Amino acid sequence: MVVTREPGGTATGEKIRQLLLDTRTSGLTPMAELALMFASRVQHIEEIIKPALASGQIVLCDRFTDSSEAYQGGGRKLGSKPVQELHRALCGDLKPDLTILLDSDVGASVERARRRNQARSKTDSDENRFEQESRAFFSRVHAAYMEIAKREPERVFVVNARGTADQTQAKILEIVRTKLELARNSGKVHNAH
Repeated sequence: MVVTREPGGTATGEKIRQLLLDTRTSGLTPMAELALMFASRVQHIEEIIKPALASGQIVLCDRFTDSSEAYQGGGRKLGSKPVQELHRALCGDLKPDLTILLDSDVGASVERARRRNQARSKTDSDENRFEQESRAFFSRVHAAYMEIAKREPERVFVVNARGTADQTQAKILEIVRTKLELARNSGKVHNAH
């Protein structure tokens, strides 16, 4: 299994991540932000994701194009169309077989991310640019994620993450086990554990 993240996942992608998430990156237009997300993603697909899939591995990625549709399409008000068009043009319309969408209170999620990034920024780079956005921004992001889940219910599974970490983990494991079992029975996955 390959575990990776976006933006990032490659040496080039991590440099783009630093640029995108650093609070000192100001004045970045929404379309430039989207283009940088896709620059990181294309490198990530070619360098990490495609080779892993070609060798029969499962790829677990923290964020993908749905996040661009939610953050830049919804949060930055670009809409879904430019995100979907860039995805088709640059990513060959590669889509995950399964997406787990953790649904929690917007305020609590932002506060948790701020605490995580503050703790990390003492030793690592500053990744607080998105966390400084308004509650209205995150409400638009949440609404965009919910629209994606509604549009693609066979791929996107919404998990209520308002409970304990153990409860949330149990729900996720149940969804993943079911999806892997269905894939095994259809011949899509072999020897996955």
